[in-house]
Amino acid sequence: MGERVKLSPTHLQRVFKALVGVSPKQYLDAARMRGFKELLREPEGPGVTDSIFEAGYGSLSRVYEKTDVRLGMTPMEYSEGGKGVEISWAASETLLGPMLVAATDRGLCFIQFGENSAALLAALEAQYPRAQIRPMREHSAQFTEWMEGLNRYLAGHAPDLRLPVHVRATAFQLTVWKYLQTIPAGTVNSYREVAEAIGQPKAARAVARACASNSVAIVIPCHRVLRGTGELGGYRWGLARKRTLLAAER
Repeated sequence: MGERVKLSPTHLQRVFKALVGVSPKQYLDAARMRGFKELLREPEGPGVTDSIFEAGYGSLSRVYEKTDVRLGMTPMEYSEGGKGVEISWAASETLLGPMLVAATDRGLCFIQFGENSAALLAALEAQYPRAQIRPMREHSAQFTEWMEGLNRYLAGHAPDLRLPVHVRATAFQLTVWKYLQTIPAGTVNSYREVAEAIGQPKAARAVARACASNSVAIVIPCHRVLRGTGELGGYRWGLARKRTLLAAER
């Protein structure tokens, strides 16, 4: 490639990254993963194994070793709406109103606020239509620990949550969400600052969409992202809750 445009490989990579925001290898990896996910979502698609090779991966292991980083769930789980995934949930009243928390055995997959638990449960079922979703009748020690962490945060005793998350997401969403988890409690970033921090300086609007798509409130702290003007911007669970969370953390 460098020979064709009469540039050294090193210089070509620098120019490419300055224009696109990522290295050529990162760009190809993202394009390959995007094509793979598009194949998975096709109703009459070729299936997981054939999709891996059609997307350009040389072996099964090459894509599976990236799934925790790029998909959150395995390819099969991602393509089939959570099929085969067991999800337990519990609802509770909080200072921010009704909250429903759901988790797999690997981490929290849903934390949302709403008007009532019935509507929140319907939202969980819509997000994971083929998962095995059951109420948590006897909380496991792991789930109890996660709930205690959330309750300590909501009570103002643990501003920085470090809880495992197990979500369905695109590669870009996961990149944004992982960065949000590095923003310290009590501080905020603008959408543009987040875009620049992840190496995508022109993607402020895409960052805003990723924040709006977050289904794990608090643990993925999208409430710590504001407009560049300092205004609160949007928040899928209401600006009153966003204002309360920021005030509590400060």
